[in-house]
Amino acid sequence: MARNSPAPQESFNDVLAWLDADREKAAVMYVQLRHDLAKIFQWNRCIDPEGLTDEVFDRVAKKVRYLIHTFEGDPRLFFYGVARNLIKEVPKKMRTQVSLEDVDLGAAPIKDSRNETAELRDDCLQLCLKELSSERRELILAYYSREKQAKIDHRTEMARQLGISVETLRVKAHRIRSKLEQCMERCLNSKSPRED
Repeated sequence: MARNSPAPQESFNDVLAWLDADREKAAVMYVQLRHDLAKIFQWNRCIDPEGLTDEVFDRVAKKVRYLIHTFEGDPRLFFYGVARNLIKEVPKKMRTQVSLEDVDLGAAPIKDSRNETAELRDDCLQLCLKELSSERRELILAYYSREKQAKIDHRTEMARQLGISVETLRVKAHRIRSKLEQCMERCLNSKSPRED
């Protein structure tokens, strides 16, 4: 899911303050909310539950200063509403979504005669990955290389090795993914048959 630029750090702090005045309680709520949102996206068979969860937080963070003064009730309900709207948007964006897991740049894409769209997306993904610098390509492929708890542990280790926070790593990955999605969209639009 292509996203606009991530919300600034002070907006993230505002989100935590909106969730609860006690910073520790807010942090616990934040972690639980991320888990709940990812589950919602998984249940709705969305391709990138974690990326969509990031998108929900970005959208809320951009409005949080207004919401603090106008929204009444449990703030988590607002997050769930944003997630519900995002789920409705996902089918419109599916054309540019491709899994980055198990990508092998040296291997030829697997041909699937039943689904030319999947083949076209895979060709475009391979092309767009090759357009990235080797450092960015390695980062994004490593970022999406694991599943479940192993993914969390791996990303924590990646951040430690790079000497950055996990949140900063997430922002870096988001920026690279956004560029990939833009490249994918251009590639797919240039290769798709035109309708008359």
